[in-house]
Amino acid sequence: MKLFDSGAFLLSGRELVSKAEYAARTGEPVDKAAARQGTMAYGILAAHNKSGDMAHLRLRFDSLTSHDITYVGIIQTARASGMTKFPLPYVLTNCHNSLCAVGGTINEDDHKFALSAAKKYGGVYVPTNLAVIHSYNREQMAGCGRMILGSDSHTRYGALGTMAVGEGGGELAKQLVGRTYDMAYPEVVAIYLTGAPNPGVGPHDVALSIVGATYPNGYVKNKVMEFVGDGIANLPMEYRNAIDVMTTETTCWSSIWETDEKTEEYLAIHGRAGDYKKLAPAEVAYYDGVVYIDLSKIKPVIALPFHPSNVYTIEEFQANTMDILDATEKAVAAQFPGRGVGLDLKSKFFDGAFHVDQGVVAGCSGGTFDSLCQVADILDGESVGNGAFSLSVYPGSQPVYLELLRNGAAAKIMASGALLRECFCGPCFGAGDTPANGEFSIRHTTRNFPNREGSKPGEGQLAGVALMDALSIAATAIHGGRLTAATELTKPYHTRPYHFDGGIYKKRVFDGRGQADPAAELRMGPNIKDWPAMPALSEHLLLKVVSHITDAVTTTDELIPSGETSSFRSNPLRLAEFTLSRKDPAYVGRAKEVHAVEAAREAGQCPCAVSPEVAAVYDALQGKFGALDAKGIVLGSTIYANKPGDGSAREQAASCQRVLGGAANLAREYATKRYRSNLINWGMLPFLAPSAEDFQVGDYLFLPQVRDRVLDGAPTQASIVRGGKIVGEVRLRLGALTDDERQILLDGCLINFYRKH
Repeated sequence: MKLFDSGAFLLSGRELVSKAEYAARTGEPVDKAAARQGTMAYGILAAHNKSGDMAHLRLRFDSLTSHDITYVGIIQTARASGMTKFPLPYVLTNCHNSLCAVGGTINEDDHKFALSAAKKYGGVYVPTNLAVIHSYNREQMAGCGRMILGSDSHTRYGALGTMAVGEGGGELAKQLVGRTYDMAYPEVVAIYLTGAPNPGVGPHDVALSIVGATYPNGYVKNKVMEFVGDGIANLPMEYRNAIDVMTTETTCWSSIWETDEKTEEYLAIHGRAGDYKKLAPAEVAYYDGVVYIDLSKIKPVIALPFHPSNVYTIEEFQANTMDILDATEKAVAAQFPGRGVGLDLKSKFFDGAFHVDQGVVAGCSGGTFDSLCQVADILDGESVGNGAFSLSVYPGSQPVYLELLRNGAAAKIMASGALLRECFCGPCFGAGDTPANGEFSIRHTTRNFPNREGSKPGEGQLAGVALMDALSIAATAIHGGRLTAATELTKPYHTRPYHFDGGIYKKRVFDGRGQADPAAELRMGPNIKDWPAMPALSEHLLLKVVSHITDAVTTTDELIPSGETSSFRSNPLRLAEFTLSRKDPAYVGRAKEVHAVEAAREAGQCPCAVSPEVAAVYDALQGKFGALDAKGIVLGSTIYANKPGDGSAREQAASCQRVLGGAANLAREYATKRYRSNLINWGMLPFLAPSAEDFQVGDYLFLPQVRDRVLDGAPTQASIVRGGKIVGEVRLRLGALTDDERQILLDGCLINFYRKH
């Protein structure tokens, strides 16, 4: 795998040449701007852009999709913003909050809300456990040249010719009220595939290798990954889909692939032959970077805790097991300082090999038809054993499940002692198959962040998850949990022809596209609450730092945990109680103290009369700024984190802070565009700060004329007040903002923006 140091021209879709070589060959001046229009991404973005200016995109998508962790909040936001019907197809799936014993009736209450919303506003409702969100959208909604926006970060259908984007709920709400998705034109990076994978190398091996090569250096961050090259023809469609869904973990913005007869066949099998068209780069296309991959050189890999980019080949891992485990244990300990938790991984090396406790193959990345057929062949006639090791398999959709039953693959899986489970995303976010404390799980799922498997380090629990391909997981399973690469197998395995039975969806899915019924009543469960009121930005702003996180990266799962907390996603105030609970348990209490003073201010009281600490802050500021009207200045909390927002698109990572009175974030950089967008849509200023050393928990920051700085884009000079004294200043920047984003911040949140404008 090679990452180019600069951009390159792609000629006839197959030959990569440098700028200098292109100029020498053609004898013409190099026109990169024109050649950029030769990418597939450019054509699709141009077809969906409403601004008339390709440098500043205003996109309208072809359809939307959400699952049952996110859709209630999105619909509630859109309702409060004036929505009367879904103006485009909106798919509401139910593959996350499906363990209805968690939280009493509230999960199923959300599902009934979604069905009633689909009837009232004209949407598509996919019942519980019928399909994983991305499996359904691949089967029923993706098509060549389309764009789909989803409130799940793994919204990726590029292998089917669809540019798909995972974003926070605010961006979907904008589409639902007739607005656009606004951004500068992104850079496009070619992912050039050549050769063919060797036997035993699965799609997760390719995907994780790409993540390992591009995530640490930000090579494709917020860019489009455009898959090209002669190697694509050597990959089956489900193989491509499984690679594509993992592009999210590179922090790219979207993805798109060349399409061919295999794409056409896939769509035809699913009854949608008319949704195919050939997509390929023009004769000359310019890419802002290139990742060159020889598929024949990819080996089975393992991504160790706690990130998909922590990648080793299994061969390398087996040759240096103890050294790698020692480094991993130290990295884990550093991630949880003072918690009294860690992982004893070296104890799992015995009898000359590393042993794991659990295997899981699931969801949009692992639960594909091809992977599960191959897993079945590997397990056929074997046993996963009756010891500590266990294996669970989750098909991506009921049509896939049904075909596994009909072709005998399901029987082979179950006969081995593995569990064949429902179509559910749980293992991917910590709501199913949670390992025991100290155990080690290998999974063909999308993430292995800390707590992602469901453990609670704050309560002394910690388990480890490594990502591997389904083939190597099955190979490990038949060896009783001894880590085994699929390339070590001599046993044959294969996939089978797929016969899609769309009758399952016709009999169970409510499809109300374009058939809104205003008279239909929304079914509101007792846990479904409206968003609380949020103040507009005042002329000046006073912030208190209530959390200070110096980890290299802070994931959205750490900002707001997944797993069992998902049951409360429809109740903003109740969910907010879990904010940062696994990273900084004192955060909620500190934020509430600040919010109580702000609530008193909004009720007409002077904050100085309510809080002696705030009074001391204003006394200190008076010498520099003169008399300040504390009753007219919003008081909010803020957090500092080096690089927050890696991972999920869930807007609750930001909205929970806002509900508790958060008014800003301070960060060296933001891990993803979608987290920064979530902050903006909830009226929280996404400040870029120079250094963690400038702040301490308990510091106050006074930002004079902050409304003017939002409008003019100039940096803000914030005074730092510590212990009742001004101890310095810090220069804060907001970065690029669209006109609408500026106004959203001024108005206090997206809901306020729509109500006002």
